[in-house]
Amino acid sequence: MKSRYVFPRHCEADLPVAVGGEGVYLITRDGRRILDACGGAAVSCLGHSNERVIAAVQSQVGQLAYAHTSFFASEPAEELAEFLATRAPGDLNRVYFVSGGSEAMESALKLARQYFIEAGQPDKSQIIARWQSYHGNTLGALATGGNRWRRAQFAPMLSDAMHHIDPCYAYRGQQQDETEFDYGQRVANQLEDKILELGPESVAAFVAEPVVGATMGAVPSVDGYFKRIRAICDKYDVLLILDEVMCGMGRTGYLFACDHDGVQPDMIAIAKGLGAGYQPIGALMVSDRIFDTLAAGSGFFQHGHTYLGHPTACAAALAVMHEIEHENLLPAVNQRGEALRAALKQRFGAHPHVGDIRGRGLFIGLELVQDRDTKTPFSPSQRVHAGLKAAAMKAGLMCYPMGGTIDGQKGDHILLAPPFIIDDSHIAEITDKLAIALEETIRSVS
Repeated sequence: MKSRYVFPRHCEADLPVAVGGEGVYLITRDGRRILDACGGAAVSCLGHSNERVIAAVQSQVGQLAYAHTSFFASEPAEELAEFLATRAPGDLNRVYFVSGGSEAMESALKLARQYFIEAGQPDKSQIIARWQSYHGNTLGALATGGNRWRRAQFAPMLSDAMHHIDPCYAYRGQQQDETEFDYGQRVANQLEDKILELGPESVAAFVAEPVVGATMGAVPSVDGYFKRIRAICDKYDVLLILDEVMCGMGRTGYLFACDHDGVQPDMIAIAKGLGAGYQPIGALMVSDRIFDTLAAGSGFFQHGHTYLGHPTACAAALAVMHEIEHENLLPAVNQRGEALRAALKQRFGAHPHVGDIRGRGLFIGLELVQDRDTKTPFSPSQRVHAGLKAAAMKAGLMCYPMGGTIDGQKGDHILLAPPFIIDDSHIAEITDKLAIALEETIRSVS
């Protein structure tokens, strides 16, 4: 369907119309059932028809749909905040609810700046992040992110307070004569170099995704990387902000992805799986140190959005969290993630055009290459990722291919982030349909 009035993502888009959802499938107006192997954008962690979450939304709308947070508190927001705070690492005991990931990251950036002003260090205003990261589409979040393609046309509007170091990308960056651990320490030490270059008195925060999502395709850090990052941040009084918008809320087998790395950040941004698509919601989780500094100072975070702490969104997210916990889905994510990776490696592990299969939990990436031995990527002009997305949809599979994997221009990958409720039959269907799509795509570009 080509829309007559909606402003679509692409003006020439002719998309199937979704009219229903059942479990891991989306159903189109013409009756096709498409397996959602990417959760939309790693959002639909419970699938598309969870009755308890739907009932929670309906009940809350019937009781109280919305109340502005400058006038009222709400029970769903308080209950959800308590749930998250009591399960978060360390003292991340304050939760700031927004409507999505970009708002959560924008809030983190502004809070980092205000925190240091109120802590008596007003010169701290510089932010360091990593190339090949993505932190949202608002101008502040976009400037922080290292996705060159998304940044390019907006570059004149992006803040020059944002700086970047290399990502932790072992498949491409690890040298033959170094271990994974040594590689991780080497790239982590770039943070210290950048802090010293800018001046420690000027650096407010370092921002990173524990597992890089759509920009590189489920790239986890190597063991020890984030512990070194945490030590550097502590040494120079730099806040560590982790972006778990895509990789958090159980996606990697932990409610908080950073638990795998054994570190506590100063702030965590979450969204996507928090509401599982049943309502738009995101959140920023904040340490006691940051909250207490503002409470003892101005007492006011100079920021805000209309839908902060939206009661219906919070009720939906609380139901999602209860579902994950009561159904014991975190162990299931690890088990089903291992099964899916094993199936993918069996099917594509020796494929001449699949260079790497990586990820954690049900957050998995396959990097596509023209030559497996040399890791040479396809030419960007071949648009392999776009062809694969179309071929997969034709085969009845939603996956999340992207281009620019290596440097914003070269490289292609497929991101898989299926609902936590997949079973063995779905795993078989994902691998079979992905094989069909990959074969058709390679044939078309050869």
